[in-house]
Amino acid sequence: MFVFRSRSGTAIRLLSYDGQGYWLAQKRLSRGRFVWWPEGSGAAQSLEAYEVQLLMAAGDVSRVRAAPMWRRVSVLK
Repeated sequence: MFVFRSRSGTAIRLLSYDGQGYWLAQKRLSRGRFVWWPEGSGAAQSLEAYEVQLLMAAGDVSRVRAAPMWRRVSVLK
């Protein structure tokens, strides 16, 4: 899956291939902009699946409190 943000920060596009063809989804904000965007030195940056979900739902991942990606399960003896 590829995620693209517009230069103005008001829209995000997702491009995905499902084996039969490509899916293109877009979310555009009528007010405000997507504040958070991963910073990196290169043109591309890896995102975890939960980060993409938070980005699409909240727009600013740094201000959202989410459950950790995984947690250790203790085994009862």
